[in-house]
Amino acid sequence: MNMQINPKTYDTTSPRQVAFLGLGVMGYPMAGHLALAGHGVTVYNRTPAKSQAFCEQLAGTGRVKHANTPARAAEGADIVFCCVGNDDDLRSVVLGENGAFAGMKPGAVFVDHTTASATVARELEAAARAQNLHFIDAPVSGGQAGAQNGQLTVMCGGEAAVFDQIKPVAMAFSRAVTLMGPSGAGQLTKMVNQICIAGLVQGLSEAVAFGQRAGLDMEQVLQVIGKGAAQSWQLDNRGPTMVQGKFDFGFAVDWMRKDLGLVLNEANRNGARLPVTALVDQFYADVQQMGGGRWDTSSLITRLK
Repeated sequence: MNMQINPKTYDTTSPRQVAFLGLGVMGYPMAGHLALAGHGVTVYNRTPAKSQAFCEQLAGTGRVKHANTPARAAEGADIVFCCVGNDDDLRSVVLGENGAFAGMKPGAVFVDHTTASATVARELEAAARAQNLHFIDAPVSGGQAGAQNGQLTVMCGGEAAVFDQIKPVAMAFSRAVTLMGPSGAGQLTKMVNQICIAGLVQGLSEAVAFGQRAGLDMEQVLQVIGKGAAQSWQLDNRGPTMVQGKFDFGFAVDWMRKDLGLVLNEANRNGARLPVTALVDQFYADVQQMGGGRWDTSSLITRLK
C-alpha cells in the first residue's frame, strides 16, 4: 500500500531524529514529508503492516524504520509526533510501560496532532512535565490533501521555548505552524475552526439545494457568487462537488461528529452558546443514519434532496 505524498520545497533545518505514531490518512503523509525533508523517522502504527508499507515506500530516503511499540519508536527521538483517533487512542500510545513517554529521553518533546479535547492536552502536558518531558497540542487543518501536499495549518498550545524547537521541523508538512497560547489552546483553536466549518457547510448546502429547486445553473451561480462576499474555501472546493453529488473526499462525517462532540462538551464546560453547531451536529447524525458516515462533510446536502 503506497499512499500519495507529494514532495515540496522543504525549508532548510538541521536534521533531527523523530518518531511518528499513527499512520492514518493524515499521519502517513505527514511522516513521509519529515523523511523527505531529511529527518530520521521511526514510525509506529497499531497495524504493523502500515508501518512496514511506509518504510518500503520511503526506503529510498535511507532515513526510515519502524518499531513495534510507541516506547520503542520514541527511543532516542528529539521529537515524537502523533496523530491518532481520539482521547483514548492518544492515552494508549502515550502512557503505560509501552507508551511513548516510557521511551522518550529527558527533554524530548511530544507533539500531538490528534484532534482531541483540551482536557486531555492539559492532562498529558502535566504528565510530561513530571517526567522531564515536554508536550505540545497541535491539531491540524487542511484535510487529507493538505497532508499529502505538506500544506497543513497547525494550531499549537504549549510553552513558547518548546514551540520554537518543534516549529522548523513541523514545517516539513505545513504551510503555517502557530503558537496560540498555553497548553490546550491548540485544541480550542481547532474547535473554533470546526464550528466555522459546520455553519458554512450547512449554509452552502441550503444555498445549493435552493438554487437547484429554483432551476438555476448552480455551477454558474457558484462561479458568480464566488467572486463576491459569499466566497469561501468551502464554496470554491465543495460547492461544485455538492452540485455533482460527489462526496468521496477526505474528511468523513464520522470524524466531524467526533470533533463536534468535543466542541459541545467544551461549550458545556465554559458556558458558550452554540445553537447552530448543535443543530448541525444532529444533521450530521441524520447523514450517518442514511449510511453516510464515511461520506465527506459536504454530504449535508443529501438531507435536503
